[in-house]
Amino acid sequence: MSFPSLHASVQADVDPAPSLAKPPTTKLEAAATVPVDAGALGIPVATEGDVPGPLGLDRAALRAAGFDGNVGQALVVPRAEGPALVAFGIGDAGALDVAKLRDAAAAFARAASRSRHVAVTFVDLPSGSPDVAAQAIVEGVLLARYRYLPLKRTTTPEPLLEKLTIVRASGPVKDLEPGLVRGGVTHRATALSRDLANAPATLLTARKLAAIAQDLAAECGLEIEVFDEQELAKLGCGGMLGVNAGSAEPPRLIRLTYRPRNARGEPIATTGRIALVGKGIMYDSGGISLKPNDLIHATMKGDMSGASAVLAAMTTLKALGCKAEVTGYLMCTDNMPGGNAMKLGDVLTIRGGTTIEVMNTDAEGRLVLADGLVMATEQEPALDAIVDIATLTGACQRALGVASAGVIGNHQALVDQVIAAGNKSDETVWQLPLDRRYRKELDSEIADMKNVGGDNAGAITAALFLEEFVADIPWAHIDIAGTARSETDESWRSKGATGYGARLLIDLLTRFAPPDQTVRQR
Repeated sequence: MSFPSLHASVQADVDPAPSLAKPPTTKLEAAATVPVDAGALGIPVATEGDVPGPLGLDRAALRAAGFDGNVGQALVVPRAEGPALVAFGIGDAGALDVAKLRDAAAAFARAASRSRHVAVTFVDLPSGSPDVAAQAIVEGVLLARYRYLPLKRTTTPEPLLEKLTIVRASGPVKDLEPGLVRGGVTHRATALSRDLANAPATLLTARKLAAIAQDLAAECGLEIEVFDEQELAKLGCGGMLGVNAGSAEPPRLIRLTYRPRNARGEPIATTGRIALVGKGIMYDSGGISLKPNDLIHATMKGDMSGASAVLAAMTTLKALGCKAEVTGYLMCTDNMPGGNAMKLGDVLTIRGGTTIEVMNTDAEGRLVLADGLVMATEQEPALDAIVDIATLTGACQRALGVASAGVIGNHQALVDQVIAAGNKSDETVWQLPLDRRYRKELDSEIADMKNVGGDNAGAITAALFLEEFVADIPWAHIDIAGTARSETDESWRSKGATGYGARLLIDLLTRFAPPDQTVRQR
């Protein structure tokens, strides 16, 4: 599966030179023997048991070099001829699971970062089919080798990874192929989400993202509608227009629709209908409530990571044969402190008529999401579920750190599906309570609501705000404020934008089952 040249798209305004075009896709293959042109061969080593013979080292020699076989460890063993050997730890072989295998493969990939073609010895999981293990290896290796390079003029010691071979000496090689395909698709989606979030806001505007989405929609079997500022005004999307008021760049609401079809292109029965709403703040200065003058400003180009995750996930649905009907809303605008910017005390009218008193212009994400949530509730036939995803609150980051996102919802069965998808993808989420005792903090003296609550429980009051716009539809809110960016290379997360949420959403959508709408969390 290939994507249009995102790198060329976001760079074209500066320099459309061919050298900055999108790098070639990594070729994925399974083989029974090690390719002669591989630059490095990964060999899995557990914490106990025999050391694989090809390494030529015993357990004592490995331990003397500081290698015990724990997940995350890797040791390069150079040779005069043939590929360099890389021992990578898999921990207790009997307790190896998909997440640990993905992390182990990532450690190998980082140790072999100078090789354009790497091979890795296949690792069977104690439970699960071979293709599941193959997918984890592909994701771990490719996500760890990701780098955002289109704006670099200097050379890098880490060449692009051109080929990955998984070597299975015993057992049918063809059993790995479905995992190679899925891993390639999910990796490309995450890389797309990372590219979008890493791109500077001056290059990736709301209008440019809409153009990229149109290219992707045409290739990936998606219907697309793009609403400009005039159309947003007709729709009554006061949240979008209010947040955009201080920006020289106009907003865009991008609606994508995926309808499942068979191989002949004919519509088929769906397993359910679900909408995704992604926060797409292309740059968040804070507006009049200006953010402090520190490094946080450099990361605010990534405040559209929710929208990038939605777009990335939707590009995979046709390739993966998703049976659910999916609509995605990308709510894209800047939040800037211009002369026309919304002010503290202003009142905005969200689509549907709810009035919002703005008490903090840096609580803008919930304002644009509200318009998208209302539009989702108006779909016919009625949706089975709505999920929004956003870099929404610092409170969630302070509560959960950078390892897990937060999830809050009005329907436990839907929240459970989100949690299960997070566990499977290792984009984990932790459930926070939808504690309605805090709802009164959003009461306004002059409007229906304020856009912020009190000093505490900020992640919960933000979710309570959003709940006001989902009607009676099962809904879950994913707050990725802490997980959307990594300051270091760690396991499959490369430094910079992580693409967190793309693979979670892919798993959720491809396994989606409509929750019982008679059950609500009260």
